[in-house]
Amino acid sequence: MKNYTITVNGNVYNVTVEEGTTAGVVQNAGPAAAPAAPKAAPAAPAAPKAGSGAGSIKVEAGAAGKVFKIEANVGQAVKKGDAVVIVEAMKMEIPVVAPQDGTVASIDCAVGDMVEAGALLATLN
Repeated sequence: MKNYTITVNGNVYNVTVEEGTTAGVVQNAGPAAAPAAPKAAPAAPAAPKAGSGAGSIKVEAGAAGKVFKIEANVGQAVKKGDAVVIVEAMKMEIPVVAPQDGTVASIDCAVGDMVEAGALLATLN
């Protein structure tokens, strides 16, 4: 077991963590934390757009969030590392980049869409 001291919002917590398991024991926890609100049911996936998944190279979301901006257009040439879509998660803008050089074959999301990690956002040829 390992002992850690953690400070959260000015409250100090002494935590004991068991190695090799997911169980942990909290000591001197201080104020009780409010239970987490239940997560809303995920929205039904949007209907695929025309040309959906047209290319062989997938551009997928690295984190769950909301599509903030679409940086590339269908038919546009992109280089490896160029931003194709920007996803906003926890007030951060996260660029989703082209995994290799290619031409954008499809954009499979729209600004404002909620996406999960691994969701197909675009494809390249």
